[in-house]
Amino acid sequence: MSKRDYYEVLGVKRDDSEKDIKKAYRRVAMKFHPDRNPDNKEAEDKFKEASEAYEVLCDPQKRAAYDQYGHDAVSGNAGAGGFGGGGNFSDIFGDVFGDIFGAGGGGGGRRGPARGSDLRYNLDIDLEEAVKGTEVKIRIPTLVACKPCDGSGAKKGSSPVTCTTCGGVGQVRMQQGFFSVQQTCPNCRGKGKMISDPCNSCHGQGRVEETKTLSVKVPPGVDTGDRIRLGGEGEAGADGGPAGDLFVQINVRAHNIFERDGKNLYCEVPISIIDAALGGELEVPTLDGRVKLKIPEETQTGKLFRLRGKGVAPVRGGSIGDLLCRVVVETPANLTKNQKELLKQLKESFDKEGNQSPRKNSWFEGVKSFFDDMKI
Repeated sequence: MSKRDYYEVLGVKRDDSEKDIKKAYRRVAMKFHPDRNPDNKEAEDKFKEASEAYEVLCDPQKRAAYDQYGHDAVSGNAGAGGFGGGGNFSDIFGDVFGDIFGAGGGGGGRRGPARGSDLRYNLDIDLEEAVKGTEVKIRIPTLVACKPCDGSGAKKGSSPVTCTTCGGVGQVRMQQGFFSVQQTCPNCRGKGKMISDPCNSCHGQGRVEETKTLSVKVPPGVDTGDRIRLGGEGEAGADGGPAGDLFVQINVRAHNIFERDGKNLYCEVPISIIDAALGGELEVPTLDGRVKLKIPEETQTGKLFRLRGKGVAPVRGGSIGDLLCRVVVETPANLTKNQKELLKQLKESFDKEGNQSPRKNSWFEGVKSFFDDMKI
């Protein structure tokens, strides 16, 4: 039975590069791989056919001979099933799939010490501390390098030995059907080393649990959601690897007077009906102390007064925010009989004049117009 053209088998053109041929072989081989097609003789034959084609086309000399003379030029290179003198299937498969299965040149190999895990700590602070900055002490439970063995896991005076299963390479070759792939050594887990005499303190782990006390400098202007990174204060790495980082997550507690929105602060200022009507001067709080706030005559509830520069200096730079005071006119409570009488007299005076409550009069005119329209 005549063989199919190798270029046709891989679905490539005769002038395609070696990279294109390798990519095409990967696609075809993955499609007809025996593990994906168990008990499928046709798929297995196509898989072998593709591997035979790749073995020829990936070799510049064999490819040149094939281009000139066809299958006759390379028939001596392929044995039963197409895997003869020019090499073996494991080499071909490892070359193309080494980055997936850990086999072949450049893939796999013994793993180095792993970096330790990063840690997160939630830090609650007051608004004053967030605005002005502070320094706090925190306690972190974490894994640190074992001091008696310096993180090696081996008892002092001894050292890890080469793994006898993988010979120190960290991987072993596993036979699967008619081909083989490399896998992480199950004995040393890819480290290439074994501890025959473990440290008594860490029991060969190289790390021990410990609670560390750290000082965290909180810069002025931080807000809820900001993170402070402490490099190298996370968990120690395994096998002497570098430590991870600690990320301190900021949460600013609610304040009983101020609310924050970015770089601005807001607060409500209750004033009496007398101060609202006649005007006056009040003391209002800021994070820097008390300041005078002048209230003009006829001030209404909801009026905003802006105190510039009394807000927050953003942690990432920029102009300082403002403090915005919202006036709330307070209705008198717990009136005496005499005070009630005076207010009745004042109301009679307002009703007589009729222009002291422009918003009230305007509202009632609107209501009257609304109901008149409904009658039409």
